[in-house]
Amino acid sequence: MTALDLSSPVAVVGTGTMGQGIAQVALVAGHHVRLFDAAPGRAQDAADAIGARLDRLVEKDRMTVADRDAARGRLHAAGNLAELADCSLVVEAVLERLDVKQELMRALEDVVDDDCLLATNTSSLSVTAIGGALRNPGRLVGLHFFNPAPLLPLVEVVSGFATDVTSATRAYEMARAWGKTPVACADTPGFIVNRLARPFYAEAFAAYEAQSADPATIDAVLRDCGGFMMGAFELTDLIGQDVNEAVTHSVWQAFFHDVRFTPSLAQRRLVESGRLGRKTGQGWYEYGDDAERAEPHTAEPAQPPAYVVAEGDLGPAADLLALIREAGIPVREDEEDHGTRLVLPSGGQLVLADGQTSVEFRDVVYFDLAIDYRRATRMAVSASQDTQAQTLSEAIGLFQALGKDVSVLGDAPGMIVARTVARIVDLAHDAVAKGVATEEDVDTAMRLGVNYPLGPFEWSRRLGRSWAHEILDELHQRDPSGRYAPSLALYRHAYATDKREGTP
Repeated sequence: MTALDLSSPVAVVGTGTMGQGIAQVALVAGHHVRLFDAAPGRAQDAADAIGARLDRLVEKDRMTVADRDAARGRLHAAGNLAELADCSLVVEAVLERLDVKQELMRALEDVVDDDCLLATNTSSLSVTAIGGALRNPGRLVGLHFFNPAPLLPLVEVVSGFATDVTSATRAYEMARAWGKTPVACADTPGFIVNRLARPFYAEAFAAYEAQSADPATIDAVLRDCGGFMMGAFELTDLIGQDVNEAVTHSVWQAFFHDVRFTPSLAQRRLVESGRLGRKTGQGWYEYGDDAERAEPHTAEPAQPPAYVVAEGDLGPAADLLALIREAGIPVREDEEDHGTRLVLPSGGQLVLADGQTSVEFRDVVYFDLAIDYRRATRMAVSASQDTQAQTLSEAIGLFQALGKDVSVLGDAPGMIVARTVARIVDLAHDAVAKGVATEEDVDTAMRLGVNYPLGPFEWSRRLGRSWAHEILDELHQRDPSGRYAPSLALYRHAYATDKREGTP
């Protein structure tokens, strides 16, 4: 089964930002596109707006005048659904309400031919439930574009419980023919991206609620240490707190209030107060010409230690040893295997975040996971009230000697980046084990859909087979609510033998 022929007209119902974006994608690909909106005049307004965007593409030399004129000639504002009768594909992008979408699908089924592919752009509703309103639910597929649709490459092609394989294949090939990168997934709450992205927000909000750090510091750690494009607080301000919380709430409800997806009370209060982010001028941060930029906490300069003693290879943080030597700080190797840590001259220990807390030990400073310790510009450390001041000072001075800014957090188990990545990895293994998508599609979706520096399975391979399970198991012991309980899929992955390497 191949993609739709370019001679086949395509319709988009619903002409908001997403509907216009999808229509523009189809139009630029070469299709005749018909726009329909239930509100009088709105379809024509959308057609005019798309035309204006095509003009801007010409101004930026990204489209020729001839191609723009041809595209405009293929764009038509429909006055009623009957004008969509000969379309081979109809994509709905209307209000995110099940009853509204079901009513529309029933109406479309009475208008279009039996071989017309029907698609929903829903991001939070069940494709299966939307298709349940149809006489032939096999013709309905989810086509979840990401905003702005003309720019972002990812499209989740979602098969509902009753979706025919041929329908899903047609939709997949069509998305690829339109220049997009499609990933196939089953109809589960949040699909791939919105399901696996929840911990990125949830763990940042949880750290804030526990007063481990302020939003600006947490965002800086996620960016400058974890390698994420944006921190959770600034990203949700950009998305809109109401929109982000609604998706979280929808996924939580759809999973029968699974504690792993519990919404944030702090974010709820933000929404209730009307502080929705950039669009209202205030969210986690303030916006506007007079707004002061919130700065992360950065430790004052401290003296580096005279030397460090390396016990073990530091695991995922092994690159630090080379950086320490390059900074001129002697590294003494302890021949006996006492674990994976650095011992400082004070006698205190510097340990990679492992899900435990500093207060449990005599004198330990934890440091966070980094995507690349050489390229990271900031490191986060945490200590308890019982940690010696000299040990914390030496830890700060050590990372500063490596050219890093240092943020000191409260005694947060799993820090920020480590527990966020561990939870994302866990949800990814769980999703693949339950047939939601393939490992390759999961990694592609998270890189392209939310710009993660690595896909979850790329993280998993880099960090080691048992890393995520071990840190979540420690977190679960300290918070037995179930939020951090490793999934059965991650447990099996951690303890299975890697036949390629012959080692566990």
